[in-house]
Amino acid sequence: MNEHTDPQIITQNGKPAFAVIPWAEYQELLRNQASPDEADIWFPNEVVKANVRGDSLIKAWREYFKLTQAELAEKAGMKQSALARLESSEGTPRKSTLAKIAEALEISVDQLIN
Repeated sequence: MNEHTDPQIITQNGKPAFAVIPWAEYQELLRNQASPDEADIWFPNEVVKANVRGDSLIKAWREYFKLTQAELAEKAGMKQSALARLESSEGTPRKSTLAKIAEALEISVDQLIN
């Protein structure tokens, strides 16, 4: 089938709900689909600005969510002093620590990695 076939539009309640397209076009869409990469990680402008001026991403996100160090440390199950060291870039957090902080902030670990 080399001829172009217009998509079939299926409506519900008078509004378009589904589009049926030829199989070859569907396969082409799948092949050309962008794969997830770092560009798919979302950062609010405030977090980017804070990181650019030198704050760690942990601190930038904490301030974005308007949490104190004590509040975030409690949510993440760690000591406030440990969180302060991580925010000041004195320590290199383990993946398990980043996972706890990310879970507490309800973001992905990728959003805490430079």
